[in-house]
Amino acid sequence: MAKVSVLGCNEYNYKDLYHTLKQSIADLGGLEAYLESGKRVLLKVNLLMKRRPEEATTTHPLFVKALADILVEYGMEVVIGDSPGGPFNEKALKGIYEVCGYNEILGPKISLNTNYNGIHVNFDKGKLMKSLDVIEILTQVDYVISVSKLKTHGMTRFTGAVKNMYGTIPGLKKAEYHYTMPEIKTFSEMLVDVCYHANPVLSFMDGIVGMEGAGPSGGDPRQIGVILVSDSPYALDVVACQIVGINPLSVPTIERTIERNLVTQENIQLVSDKIEPYYIDDFNIPNIQGVGLLKNKVPKWMDRIVDYVIKPKPVIDKDKCVGCGECALCCPAQTIEMKKQPVIHMKNCIRCFCCQELCPVKAIEVYRHPIGKKMLKM
Repeated sequence: MAKVSVLGCNEYNYKDLYHTLKQSIADLGGLEAYLESGKRVLLKVNLLMKRRPEEATTTHPLFVKALADILVEYGMEVVIGDSPGGPFNEKALKGIYEVCGYNEILGPKISLNTNYNGIHVNFDKGKLMKSLDVIEILTQVDYVISVSKLKTHGMTRFTGAVKNMYGTIPGLKKAEYHYTMPEIKTFSEMLVDVCYHANPVLSFMDGIVGMEGAGPSGGDPRQIGVILVSDSPYALDVVACQIVGINPLSVPTIERTIERNLVTQENIQLVSDKIEPYYIDDFNIPNIQGVGLLKNKVPKWMDRIVDYVIKPKPVIDKDKCVGCGECALCCPAQTIEMKKQPVIHMKNCIRCFCCQELCPVKAIEVYRHPIGKKMLKM
């Protein structure tokens, strides 16, 4: 049985965070059940981009600080890291660490990852990915712990413990994976392989203030008031989805993990609070239903019309756009041309929405035709 702890915590107050995390770990059987004291552990946090903690895009630094302190007290050496969107180098990470508030949480035996190398590894256990490019720090620690943020996602509906491990793929290599695997089923299969390779021994989720709507960066902060901890990233995502009213089977990564028997909704054991006190019935959840499902409902000759009407597309808000070029830099298909402002050539767009995800000023929206919205309810 996969164990999941769900405990209430309403504020980013260090004392509350520390004691709640301590209790969550105890609920799972204590650190001694998972970690050997004296070893080195990577806290794989979510540092998607330069965003202040209160914007709810990244794992809150106080959450990470409290967890890191608990691990150090147990005898661990802690390295905190991620490979965010965009380049994976000192200049990019230095700015992200600073804006996200991570420079303030360091201490004896708590450091930020400064190894920006990527390495190629074989992975025979992968279903789709028999080899991977990963950040080198993975090979320099004894354990990996996922420390994710509870957020919705425009492409995968939900991003949590499993998708958090995509940050073990270095820099712009993630864009290459997006481009070569544009179909959601294949992409989500790859995400599960990546998580399976990283093999987080524990998974923590910052669900105190999460994000709803156009996540993982363009949505709205939403008070949820929970901390979730599990010995299975797959089980953690199932329970997190249940709390915010997302059908777990509608999340592609969860669907893949169930197909592989990595988790079932029946073999999850809640070892603390029940879900009901924290349930949210009006969480703003993005609709990601694919075009392929709808094509089966219309004649073949209508395929092109369905593509035009149904397929969501990125749209630039010219009033918000500052012309920084970040969208063009991160576009896996290289289909964005920078003039004074970006121009998206839709013919080659693979609808990965990396541009929307990584826009620093939230100037890109995912648009769906009004008729398409109605057809999605067919």
